[in-house]
Amino acid sequence: MASTAAFLSTLAGSTSLGAATPASGGGSKKARFLVPAAAQRRRGVVRAAVSGTEQAAPASGETTKKKGGSDERVVQVHSAEEFDGALRAAKNRLVVVEFAASHSVNSSRIYPCMVELSRTCGDVDFLLVMGDESDATRELCRREGITAVPHFSFYKGAEKVHEEEGIGPDQLAGDVLYYGDHHSAVVQLHSRADVESLISDHRGDAGKLVVLDVGLKRCGPCVKVYPTVVKLSRTMADTTVFARMNGDENDSCMEFLRDMDVIEVPTFLFIKDGEIVGRYVGSGRGELIGEILRYNGVRVTY
Repeated sequence: MASTAAFLSTLAGSTSLGAATPASGGGSKKARFLVPAAAQRRRGVVRAAVSGTEQAAPASGETTKKKGGSDERVVQVHSAEEFDGALRAAKNRLVVVEFAASHSVNSSRIYPCMVELSRTCGDVDFLLVMGDESDATRELCRREGITAVPHFSFYKGAEKVHEEEGIGPDQLAGDVLYYGDHHSAVVQLHSRADVESLISDHRGDAGKLVVLDVGLKRCGPCVKVYPTVVKLSRTMADTTVFARMNGDENDSCMEFLRDMDVIEVPTFLFIKDGEIVGRYVGSGRGELIGEILRYNGVRVTY
């Protein structure tokens, strides 16, 4: 396994827009720490995982006029000052920004998806920047390194945590869920102490199976499988507790990954009565469900 220093160096080098590998998609079922996940550019239905519903995306030839602030919770900003003020006001809430242009058909096509997400994701702020609106918005795009539209940037605590361009509605919905989800049944773990406390709560015969999803912030397969984790956390709540930890969140999380010998992500650890009884490495939905059922005592035939 690569050293922590080498991993962090590689991670830092992947954040610039020009060389960034998008965090979602790709045909790979798992990502090694030092190998960025390939991008998968997909279009399809809007998977509103927060509400558990699906809504049809606009037809391929359909365009929608951008309305900015009039579209409910999507707020259009017109300058760097307004942009920075919105990020500060959001504090630790996720802020999703679409950088668009009036001449871009793809910008118009993806925008209704963002409006729909704004209706279901109450814990996320949504901003719209029309890059060709004025000199002020063009300068803002230059400052943020935007070279093509539509471009989506994700911010927390006024810090950019993720960015994508050329994505479809389902990809956008998955990214919003992964980076902004704080209200699902998935327990968010931020340290070794959090893990130990959760395990302690589910010891004994009355304890549930704990499924710990270990990933990284900029991991395509981790983002891809997370909507499944959210849905399972609701449908299997009687027998299973789902939790998540991003190994690159802090030193305590990274140390936990090393101690658990996690080399590839996403890795799912199955914990029962205080003991790790198994693990699954990958992002295959069917395989993951099969493993969870198996560790819950259900006979599974592959």
